[in-house]
Amino acid sequence: MDLRAKLSLVIAGMSVLVATVLSLLVHNRTAVVTLDAARRGLDVELTSTLVRHQEGQDTPLTTEAVPEPLAEVVGEGTRVTYLQDGVTLWAATKVGGQTLSLRRPYDAENAELAQLDRILLWSGLAATLLASGVGFAVAGGLSRRIRAVARTAAHITEGDLSARVGARGRDEIAAVGAALDQMADALRARLEAEQRVTADIAHELRTPVAGLVTAAGLLPSGRPAELVRDSAATLRRLVEDILEVARLDASAETPAREKRPAGVLARRAVAASGVPGVEIVVSGEAEVETDPRRVERILANLVINAARHGAPPVLVSVDGPAVMVRDHGPGFSDAMLTTLREHGPQRFVTGSAAREVGVGLGLTIAAGQARVLGAALTFANAPDGGAVVRLDLG
Repeated sequence: MDLRAKLSLVIAGMSVLVATVLSLLVHNRTAVVTLDAARRGLDVELTSTLVRHQEGQDTPLTTEAVPEPLAEVVGEGTRVTYLQDGVTLWAATKVGGQTLSLRRPYDAENAELAQLDRILLWSGLAATLLASGVGFAVAGGLSRRIRAVARTAAHITEGDLSARVGARGRDEIAAVGAALDQMADALRARLEAEQRVTADIAHELRTPVAGLVTAAGLLPSGRPAELVRDSAATLRRLVEDILEVARLDASAETPAREKRPAGVLARRAVAASGVPGVEIVVSGEAEVETDPRRVERILANLVINAARHGAPPVLVSVDGPAVMVRDHGPGFSDAMLTTLREHGPQRFVTGSAAREVGVGLGLTIAAGQARVLGAALTFANAPDGGAVVRLDLG
């Protein structure tokens, strides 16, 4: 049940409660006033009737037995009124030891009270419906404003730092919206500054790293030279990856879409990865319209990541527009899988059931390229072991 329905129900319930309480108060007060007026009127009639009775005139006075509660309190020279069962009003007194009484039906007063109850009921229903309608409209406005804030927060969470609430007013919802906009502005400025610093550092490192790689290639053969060359190559790949991440963050590139078979893209990506022994299975070929370079980059990174952090054999399967990369290692840990599903790949963090902290940008680049393409990248563990990453290009 959403907030609008809850507020509407609360307002309707309060309206019913207030209408009921007011109706009971009005009914009870009217009943007391009506009965008091009827008693006074019958008492006046009893007094004038006694005068006529003493003058020997015919009167409606009767000496028949009165109700027991009335008989217990009536006395010589005192006048008493009594409502019997809510339908008959009595007035009685004693004269010369004899009880004289008048009575009349209370139907008219009961009819007036019933008419009043009907008026109160319909008035209460009308007031409840009116209050419910107004409450529904007010709650709807509040709900829409809160949903707008929530949607903006969701867009910011997904990476759209240009989303803004643009709240107007001075109430609490407007204050929350303004605070969210300020947070988005600060976050965007901070991220842009970090991206510029990262890109500048990576760009400045390219020249010395290229020189380092060249110098390493000139070293005489041997184990120390091989270690230097491997480390220099790793550092060069890391610098290139950082530059690519910076470009993705800045959204500086637009995908060039072409129609290509998904199986062909998978084979080219495996060849580009340089990972030996990768098995490719095409169970259903489909032509996809996408950026071939980006798709090959995504799949190559996934294959390299599977070979580096999983265990052979690495399997690439193509089923229509979906391409899955699977290894046969320990798979993602539960914590890492939860993080990947909820927040996506985290920079400079890799993880498996055996190792949860490391250095790597492969999954981050793959997720960034998939986001640019509008493709879906999902992570899971195979039932019989191993990590599975699915790229859906459909």
